Amino acid sequence: MSILTGIAVPHPPIILHEVGRGEEKKIQSTIDAYDKAMKLVASLEPETVILLSPHSNVFHDYFHISPGFSAKGNLSMFGASHVEIEVEYDQNLANKICELATVESIPAGTFGEKDPMLDHGSLIPLYFLKKHYTDFKVVRISPSGLSSVVHHSFGKCINSAVESLDKNVVIIASGDLSHKLKTTGPYGYAEEGPIFDEKIINIFQSGKLNELLKLDDILCNNAAECGLKPFQIMAGSLSESKIIPSMLSYEGPFGVGYAVATFEVMSKSIPKHKEEDEYVKLAKKTIEHYIVTGKRTNIPDDVSSELLYSKAGVFVSLKKHGELRGCIGTISPNENCLAEEIIQNAISASSCDPRFSAVKEHELEHLEYSVDVLGQAEPIDSFDKLDVNRYGVIVQKGHRRGLLLPNLEGIDTVEKQVDIARQKAGVMKGEKYNLLRFEVVRHK
Repeated sequence: MSILTGIAVPHPPIILHEVGRGEEKKIQSTIDAYDKAMKLVASLEPETVILLSPHSNVFHDYFHISPGFSAKGNLSMFGASHVEIEVEYDQNLANKICELATVESIPAGTFGEKDPMLDHGSLIPLYFLKKHYTDFKVVRISPSGLSSVVHHSFGKCINSAVESLDKNVVIIASGDLSHKLKTTGPYGYAEEGPIFDEKIINIFQSGKLNELLKLDDILCNNAAECGLKPFQIMAGSLSESKIIPSMLSYEGPFGVGYAVATFEVMSKSIPKHKEEDEYVKLAKKTIEHYIVTGKRTNIPDDVSSELLYSKAGVFVSLKKHGELRGCIGTISPNENCLAEEIIQNAISASSCDPRFSAVKEHELEHLEYSVDVLGQAEPIDSFDKLDVNRYGVIVQKGHRRGLLLPNLEGIDTVEKQVDIARQKAGVMKGEKYNLLRFEVVRHK
């Protein structure tokens, strides 16, 4: 089986009468919508609920999945300690998600838990769900500080894990919208607040969830939202499914946007047996078209929003009979979107790598392709912060830069990784240089 439905819900503690003490009546539409959404979940009888909360154990460069057999929490910090909830964790599914994320070079795992207690971003959805349904386990996942593309790709890993274990699962993305809707609200007003909320509502209503990757970072930051990254993970988990969107409610009387929406899965739009993901498919199509015709291909009409609206540095690599045949990439985006970045670097990898002659037409049937999408590079001050399997490295001195991707055959030590990158940068031994690390999502 697979993910049965996705649900976006807010998590204001004031929505519970034990906390609101009458104030919750001001968001009665949200309460009614919450109950309707959870009745849908109950009707589907899922074995497991995947709960995405931005208030759990959040790390800058890592998706945290809560470990252990169970967890509990209460709303004591909101004056309602008697509201207590306990859940059993689905360890098998959590482990499978970790396993598949590792295969895709996405940093995720159960290590580093700072607080095992259920946070309010988890407690509020569970409170409403347990009113209607109790026979389920939970996988609790925190978003990270990584890019929107990585969040979306991580969502795809979640879906693959669910399918591989043949489970019935519902995914709940817990998150408020803008916290800047009113001058009288607790966080004040920003003009970006209502704009952000309107964009989210339009996306939820249309069901085009991949457009969540298109939202401007400055707009999102100024709107002071907390739900976007859980929504992006959910979007990735549903990206290969046909969904029926239902916008159940939206209101913000307290100056914070509360939206409730459901995305019920109907059927798979992409078969499980597909052989290539679209990143590799685009690189292959580009090179074959260019080598045969000498012309650059256009972006296909059926390209996903993920490729059309996101930007990132990209490396395209070619192998022939297991040996490198070309590799060209960009550390940061030079094109208007990921699709254009892949097209340009695929052409360069097949014809402009100075280490190799241009690919000939008779070689095409023997080529293997991979596409690495780079995360944002961050400066580091020690080799201890590198891992040859997880992080790529950049050696930089002035305008000279040398880059080496992670998880390369024959590169088994950090020292060797950095030394090769240093040589690529043209930096002599003993010269001082700056060191940066980055992560990639590898498609092959």
